[in-house]
Amino acid sequence: MSLPLLDASDPGTVRRVSLVKLTAEIARSIAVIGRVVVEGEVHRVTRGGRGAIYFTLKDRAAQLSVVCPASRASRCRAVAGERVSVVGVLNWSADRGQLSFVADEVIPVGAGAIAAMIAEARSRLAADGLLARPRRPLPRLPQVIGVVCGADAAVRADIESVVTVRFPGYPVEFVEVTVSGPGAVDNICGAMAWLDERPEVEVIVLARGGGDATQLLPFSDETLCRAVGGCTTPVVSAIGHEGDRPLCDEVADHRFGTPSLAAGAVVPDRATLAAELARLATMVDDAFDRRIEQAGTRLAGIDRERALDAGLAVATTRLDRAGLRFDAADPTTLVTAAAHRLEGLRRQMEALAPARVLERGYAVVRRRRDGAVVRSPGAVAAGDAVDIQVAEGSIPAEVTPS
Repeated sequence: MSLPLLDASDPGTVRRVSLVKLTAEIARSIAVIGRVVVEGEVHRVTRGGRGAIYFTLKDRAAQLSVVCPASRASRCRAVAGERVSVVGVLNWSADRGQLSFVADEVIPVGAGAIAAMIAEARSRLAADGLLARPRRPLPRLPQVIGVVCGADAAVRADIESVVTVRFPGYPVEFVEVTVSGPGAVDNICGAMAWLDERPEVEVIVLARGGGDATQLLPFSDETLCRAVGGCTTPVVSAIGHEGDRPLCDEVADHRFGTPSLAAGAVVPDRATLAAELARLATMVDDAFDRRIEQAGTRLAGIDRERALDAGLAVATTRLDRAGLRFDAADPTTLVTAAAHRLEGLRRQMEALAPARVLERGYAVVRRRRDGAVVRSPGAVAAGDAVDIQVAEGSIPAEVTPS
């Protein structure tokens, strides 16, 4: 007798699978959920030997095991009893049969917890000297201004309106990223690093519109503050409204209450520059005119005849001194010395004369066809006619094979 087939659509049907296949299906099902943000209360916080942080995230009727890897521990504030927002992904461990939530960042929820987190970060930054570091001046005429802002059209429009008023067409590089919520810190740091690597960017502005404490929290993140302090380019913080004071304000080279105020500080005013150039040009012209006038005055005050007489007097004095030296010498001695020198030169000339060289037994060989002096055996060939010049005449000869 054959067994009845099982209908998969029947709720009573049981599907037989291996344990490996079942855990694989669980992992695939969990992967579909993707990256999520979940809130809850922190309980049972522990730290692993390698720096990872473990805790349980609880709500009224549910709980979940959370692990923050050591590489992300600086972005994880896990204090027992605090309500937090956790960003991460679910992970199924097949070998242990455990489901956990792997956190990228753990952010406190609530004004008190946020203030405590910022205070702790401020203390660590101060201990490392980032709050008291020397501030760099703003370039007066930056080649390019870099701006990191959100996709909010209002912030960019505010900055562009200031550029239009102060210096139309001035080069500004906008980098639009997520500036609040999960991933904001990484996006802002990446944009700053990209602008910092470009040599033509001479100032970076961090710009964001207003928001509550949670929305502005990325700009108080310790990682972002350290990135601001590590930039080789001067950084301007322009976050929120005048009353908002995120932690990056205390690390940046300059802080302005709004993006518009920051733009007014970093974008040069074209009219002011033109007026200053005109003023400097006037100063140069005036200085040149004064120098010409002073030179003319000095030239007019010169007594030409007196100057000529003074020059002649100096020349006469020098000639008189030369004459005194000549008079002081014995004329006979001078003539004798000159005669000896001339005789020595005559002897040198006679010793170097060609005729004297030939008299000492030397000879000069010339090719008869062109009169060229033969200086090496290769200059003649067998059968060539040559003349051998000696002291008292010339001897004709012919080259024979050796």
